[in-house]
Amino acid sequence: MFNQCIRPPTTLLSKQSTRAVFSLPSSSQRPSFISVARMATAAGNRVFDRIKHDHRELESYYNKIKSAKSDDEKVRWQNQFVWELARHSIAEELVVYPVMEKHVPDGLKLAEKDRSEHQIVKEKLYEFQQMEASDPSFIPAIDSLWETLGQHIKEEEQDDLPLLEKHIKEGDSQKMAASFDRTKHFVPTQSHPGAPDRPPYETVAGLMAAPIDKLMDMFKKFPSAEERKI
Repeated sequence: MFNQCIRPPTTLLSKQSTRAVFSLPSSSQRPSFISVARMATAAGNRVFDRIKHDHRELESYYNKIKSAKSDDEKVRWQNQFVWELARHSIAEELVVYPVMEKHVPDGLKLAEKDRSEHQIVKEKLYEFQQMEASDPSFIPAIDSLWETLGQHIKEEEQDDLPLLEKHIKEGDSQKMAASFDRTKHFVPTQSHPGAPDRPPYETVAGLMAAPIDKLMDMFKKFPSAEERKI
């Protein structure tokens, strides 16, 4: 699965690793061609397949939050949910929506609708990521967030993404899928609703915010790789 190669930190890292957050990963840290191929096989080659895979992961993380038996468990899945949704949303805005605007009839209008829905999700995610698990509003907050996100996911999977796939070549969809995966490596891992939501300004803002987010991630608790399997 993707999380074998693109995964949140699970332990507090050393000073040497902290410095690495602000630099490009070494060749030993980057996914190999074999691992990238395995990721593609696991979730499909099209960009639609990649996005649907993320959606199922997010749904799983939401359910883990809801079923958590302790505050510690809630916090781990809260961090995982925020980490994945923040990266997913920005990757869509940088990779998918510009292509939608260019190739899909009324694509500009469709992309603007999706961006406006993303903005609502980002604002709710920003509030949720700051909450303590013991807060009485914690579960109502994630329920409200999922209600909005779930409707957005439904519209994407039923309407937007099939329409996009219809108007681009299969090879282009596969290239978009690879670009989508790469982009998630370099974008922020927290919600920043005040940031721009389209390139090139979103790219610049993301490159500035990502190192700080990733440094903060090293001090957070996350579920283990085994627990994240869906």
